[in-house]
Amino acid sequence: MRTHEILIPHRYDRADRERLAVRFDELDDADVTVATTPDETLSGIETATIAVSSSVPHEWLERESDLEWVQGTTAGYDHFDLDALSEAGVALTTATGVHGQPIGEWALGAMLGIERDLFAARDRQRDAVWLRDSGGELASRTVGIVGLGAIGGRIAELASAVGCRVVGTKRDPSTAPDAVDAVFPADELDEVLRQAEYLVLACPLTDETRGLIDRDAMRTMPRDAVVVNIARGDVVDEDALVESLQQGRLAGAALDVFSTEPLPADSPLWDLPNVLVTPHVSGSTPHYYDRVAEIFAENFEHLAAGNPDGMRNRVV
Repeated sequence: MRTHEILIPHRYDRADRERLAVRFDELDDADVTVATTPDETLSGIETATIAVSSSVPHEWLERESDLEWVQGTTAGYDHFDLDALSEAGVALTTATGVHGQPIGEWALGAMLGIERDLFAARDRQRDAVWLRDSGGELASRTVGIVGLGAIGGRIAELASAVGCRVVGTKRDPSTAPDAVDAVFPADELDEVLRQAEYLVLACPLTDETRGLIDRDAMRTMPRDAVVVNIARGDVVDEDALVESLQQGRLAGAALDVFSTEPLPADSPLWDLPNVLVTPHVSGSTPHYYDRVAEIFAENFEHLAAGNPDGMRNRVV
């Protein structure tokens, strides 16, 4: 069995690079190169058969190399040039499945914080205001989830565990998690919008989902509904969202993703009292790259055994 050369590019934090390297060193028939500079990355790609990366610059594919497989470190793949990878004969697998727990906890925490008025309570604490406003109970609410994949499915399980009624959309409704009380195909989104007091967006960004939650969608939702976005910023029409929040059409929003990142300093979203803003960190915890390494190890076994078609989350 031949030895594979694995490249970890420089773009990751030192701690993350080291965490991955330690896990990869446990693999048989694998040599690991940890790049610390852009030049080391470019040099390493020339000899690597495998790379672990959140993107593949065209410069990599233009160089003479033996690259066979890229293990993505994100669940999405809209930032990869799939045609270029296919033409170069390079397989791509994603990290779908690594985000379910951390993002699920973020979404549940955001909904609990909004429902129990915890964020407003923190503001009142800062101003030394004693106001006994305890909010409502999340268990009395209907949570609508757009996209019941690995992430949306975990959010459904957590929301159901605290007593929420859960509805959602999935391309194949027959594969929806048991925690979902009612599931609809993607083209019946309005059924979910009409019921969702908390609308959680957990779908990939595609031509079909870009701008999916627009003014019409927001008007379809119950008054005082809350939008929770952990998908991609462009799934939501941000101008329409700001307008709906300012007019009181929506009660609030919890946003971890935005059309432009970093979120511009002049965005109205920063100053709206009923909006929670976090800088695209809902899926980031110290355990993130441990889960990436688990997927990588599983896929490496398939590749080493001559069974690349068996690799998990293969896109190309």
